[in-house]
Amino acid sequence: MTWMRWAPAMEQALYDPDGGFYRRPEGPAGHFRTSVHASELFARAVARLLLEVDEALGRPEELALVDVGAGRGELLAGVLAELPGEVLARLRPYGVELADRPAGLPDAVRWTDAVPRGRTGLLFANEWLDNVPLDAGEVDEDGVLRYREVDTATGEERPGEPVSAADAAWAGRWWPARRPGDRVEFGGPRDAAWAHAVAGLDRGLAVAVDYAHTAGRRPPFGTLTGFRGGREVAPVPDGSCDVTAHVALDSAAAPGLHSLWTTQRDALRALGVSGARPALALASSDPVGYLRALSGAGEGAELTDPAGLGAFGWLAQTVRMPVPESLRPLPGWQTLTP
Repeated sequence: MTWMRWAPAMEQALYDPDGGFYRRPEGPAGHFRTSVHASELFARAVARLLLEVDEALGRPEELALVDVGAGRGELLAGVLAELPGEVLARLRPYGVELADRPAGLPDAVRWTDAVPRGRTGLLFANEWLDNVPLDAGEVDEDGVLRYREVDTATGEERPGEPVSAADAAWAGRWWPARRPGDRVEFGGPRDAAWAHAVAGLDRGLAVAVDYAHTAGRRPPFGTLTGFRGGREVAPVPDGSCDVTAHVALDSAAAPGLHSLWTTQRDALRALGVSGARPALALASSDPVGYLRALSGAGEGAELTDPAGLGAFGWLAQTVRMPVPESLRPLPGWQTLTP
């Protein structure tokens, strides 16, 4: 048995160069569906958001699109396919990912393992923060909050040492745990990772989309889980499956910036994605168009399903720019306060 805390176990299982889950050739799409894989409508919505950011920034000479946790570049390729030529001529797209550059990616995309600095534009992180490694803790029978240690071969857990002062302070502020058996997933590493990513923008909009929870709605028993081959499985950190935990997006919000939070359902609706069925009359006048619209409605419904992808959280933060049109106070958007 090899026992370690969850953060180093996740780091090894997901990103080890010699067998980490995200280094595998099939990529995430071989094991689970994200919004990007579900429908091209998601990339179309991000493209619309990018155009709104461009307009709000005054159409800068160079416009960046930074995809953090880019996977195999599916979102970047989809967004580029939706943009007009005038914007493409000014666009500098970046894929930020530890895995090697995928084959077939447009030549314009710059592939890197670090968030670029000093950019102006849109930074978008879709299902990235949930894979930033973090520790878990649990209150023992004596009321002491202790780290949980995991056997990397079996996923079995045991109590470890009392948590650090920093993690205790984070839990006290964001995820209070007082009763024996209460569990915490310490979000400090995600907060730091997001703050570092947002700091890469000189001006622009930063958006994080993820499985999420906010204060008052923390899951008392945590959210650590695994995915393999399209199925949810036990989170065994041996490199054979994804290991993920939901994100405390209110904690992650970088301080000092205008911050908005909503669900993916409301965000995508504001960006033109709808699950509404087309008018039946279209079936007679344009059967092919009707079938195309019906297919799009089904994909839109999946992306905005409040019991599925539509329940994802969207955190949007502006950096020295006005709020884009689709993010202006609308039903569903909430202003976050630190």
